[in-house]
Amino acid sequence: MPTTVRRAELTLPAAPLGPPNPLPALRPVRGPHTLDEETRRGLPRDMARQIGYEPLHTVLPVRVLDGYGRDRTPTALDAIVLENERLRVTVLPGLGGRVHSLHHKPTGRELLHRNPVLQPAAFGLAGAWFSGGIEWNIGATGHTALACAPLHAAVVTAPDGGPMLRLWEWERLRDLPFQVDLWLPDGSDFLHVGVRVRNPHERPAALYWWSNTAVDEDEGTRILAPAEEAWHFGYTRSLRRVPVPVSASGRGSASGPDGQRADRTYPLRTTHSADWFYEVPDGDRKWIAALDAGGHGLVQTSTDTLRGRKLFVWGSGRGGRRWQRWLTEPGTRGYAEIQAGLARTQLEHLRLEPETEISWLEAYGPLDADPALVHGDDWSAARAETAARLAAALPREAVDAAYRAWLPCADTEPGESLATGSGWGALEVLRAGHELPGTPFDPSALGPEQAPWRALLETGALPAAHDAAAPGPTLVAPHWRDMLETAPAEPLTEYHLGIAQWHAGDLAQAVRSWERGLRRASSRWPLLRCLAVADLTGGHPGRAADHYAAAFGELCAESRDGEGSDGGDGDRGDGGERTAAVAALGREAVEALLAAGRTADARAVWDRLPPSVRERGRFRLLHVMVLIAEGRADEARAVLDADIEVADLREGAAVLGELWARITDDPLPEHYDFRMQGDG
Repeated sequence: MPTTVRRAELTLPAAPLGPPNPLPALRPVRGPHTLDEETRRGLPRDMARQIGYEPLHTVLPVRVLDGYGRDRTPTALDAIVLENERLRVTVLPGLGGRVHSLHHKPTGRELLHRNPVLQPAAFGLAGAWFSGGIEWNIGATGHTALACAPLHAAVVTAPDGGPMLRLWEWERLRDLPFQVDLWLPDGSDFLHVGVRVRNPHERPAALYWWSNTAVDEDEGTRILAPAEEAWHFGYTRSLRRVPVPVSASGRGSASGPDGQRADRTYPLRTTHSADWFYEVPDGDRKWIAALDAGGHGLVQTSTDTLRGRKLFVWGSGRGGRRWQRWLTEPGTRGYAEIQAGLARTQLEHLRLEPETEISWLEAYGPLDADPALVHGDDWSAARAETAARLAAALPREAVDAAYRAWLPCADTEPGESLATGSGWGALEVLRAGHELPGTPFDPSALGPEQAPWRALLETGALPAAHDAAAPGPTLVAPHWRDMLETAPAEPLTEYHLGIAQWHAGDLAQAVRSWERGLRRASSRWPLLRCLAVADLTGGHPGRAADHYAAAFGELCAESRDGEGSDGGDGDRGDGGERTAAVAALGREAVEALLAAGRTADARAVWDRLPPSVRERGRFRLLHVMVLIAEGRADEARAVLDADIEVADLREGAAVLGELWARITDDPLPEHYDFRMQGDG
C-alpha cells in the first residue's frame, strides 16, 4: 500500500488537564537533575561549561498546568495516522506531537510502551506530563513545557514524493521555532524523523533536545548502545563515570535483585531510579536499542549531530514500582526510557548562535538479533551483534542519505492543515517579520491570549484591564520588556514589566515596578502575590506572610463581589479561572504562613478555600501540614490513613514520607512510597 497520512480519533481513559495556574511562575525550577559543586569541579571542562550554560531559573513565560486530578473518563483525542505496508504510526498533535504507537504490521508487535490511559503527572517543566510513546523534548533539562500543548500539524511532500507529517511550534522557554517531520519511505520498516531548530534572533540561545522513547520492560529486557562507559546519575546530586554494563559503582562482582551480576543494561536489575548517559565514541554510529529475551525489540538511530544516548529506569524498588502504577493503570507492563540528545547528558545546554539553525535525522524501527549474543556475558559481542543487525536493516549510509534528501524538503510550505497550535509564534512573526520557510505562523492563529500583546505592539500600550480573575499570560523576552518599559505606566503594565524584570534577574527593579503598580491598582492581589514571592526569595518570610495574607484576603473579596453566592469564597463549582486563582494563591499562602510560624493564619486561609478545592488531594495534604503545626497529630494521621492521592506530586517528591515520619514511627505505607533516591 502507498504511504498515507490521515486524521483519526483515539479514545483513552483520560484525566482532564484543568485550567492553567493563573499565577506567573516566578519561583525557581526545582528539578531533580542538579549537581553539587564538588561533582561539577571533577567533570570534563566542556561538560562542566555546558552544564553551567544558561540554566533555566523559572518556566516564564509559560503557565503551569497543575489543575488536573486522577478521575479518568473515556475521552476522544485528535490523532494523525501515518501508514505504509509495514508500519502504522499514531501521533497526538494536541499533546506535544507525542507518537503514541509504532505498530509493526508484519509481526503484529507494538514497538513502544503504549500507555492505555492519559494520566497527567507533575513531571513536566510546566507541570502536566504523561508517560508512553515518543516525546520531543525541547527547551531545558526536563520534560518539555509542550508535553500537553497543541502543535501545528500539516501534510508536506516527503523526499520520496509521498506524504509527510510536519509538526511545528514556537518553544517559549528559549524563544525558538522548531519542526518535526515524520514520514514512512515506501516499503520501509523505519519511521524517519527530520528535526530542525532555528534561532531567528540576533542573540545566541540555549539549546536543548532529547527524543524520549518509552519501551516495555520485563526481566528479559536489555538496553544496548555502542559504549563501554556511561555517566551515571542516581538522583543524589552526583554524576560519575562508570563502566558499562557492570554495577554503577564499578564493582563487577556486585549483585542485582535477581542474584546475578549487577548488569545495569537490564532495567529491572537496578533497585532505584537512575539515568545512564552513554559515552558513545566520536565517529561511531549513534544508536540505542531495547531488545527482549528473544532478541526482538526497537532500535533508534540518527545522524551524528544527535550524539547523546541515555537509559532511564524506574528500578525494581517500591518507589519506582509505585511511580509506574501512578502513571497508568493496574496490570500495565512497566517501562524504561531510551533517549537520544544533542549533548552527552541532559544536564547540559548547547549554544545556538544568532540567526542559525541545527538539524538532524532520526529513525525508529524493529530489530531482531541473536538472543544468545544479545544476552551473553560478552558485552562487546552483544553490541557488535546489535550493530550488525542494524546495519543490515538500515545502513548508516542510508540514514545519512535520507537526511540529505530531506533537507531541501524542510523548507517546503505545508499543504493540508491537520491541527492548529498556539498563537505565540504568529505574534513573534508579526513583531519581527521573521522569515521561516516551512513553518508558517499564520495570523489566523492569534487568539485572546495574544490580543493584549498585539495591542502593545501596534499601539505602544496594553489595553485596560478587564474584569477577570487574573491578569492573563505574560511575556518576558527582551524585546517585550523594552516595549513595556516605554508603555504608559498603568498598574497592569507595571505588573507585566515587573515579571519581565524578574525573569531577567533584575529583582530589585521588579519589586519597584510592582510597588508602583500597587499604589494605583484596583485589583491588588496579583501585585501583592508577586511581592510575597520576592520577599520569600529575599529571605523575609514574615513579610512574605503579610503579603500573602493580604493578597488572599483581597482575592476572596473580589470573588465575593464578582461572583459570590457561596459566602464569599468565589466557588461556583465550575472549576473556572477564578476558582483556579483562589486555589493556587491559597496553597501558596498556607505554605508561606506555616513557614513563618503563623499557624492560626494558615488555618484561616485553608478554612476559606472552597469546599471543592479542599477535597483535592493536594489540599488534603496541605490540611495535614496545618494539623501537624497545630499539634493535632492524631487528626493528621487520620487524614493520611484515608489514602490521599496528590495528583501533582513532583518527580523525586519526598513530602509524603516526611510528613508521615513527623507523626508516626510506623513504616511508610507502600502507596505513599515515591522515593527515587538510592545508591544506583
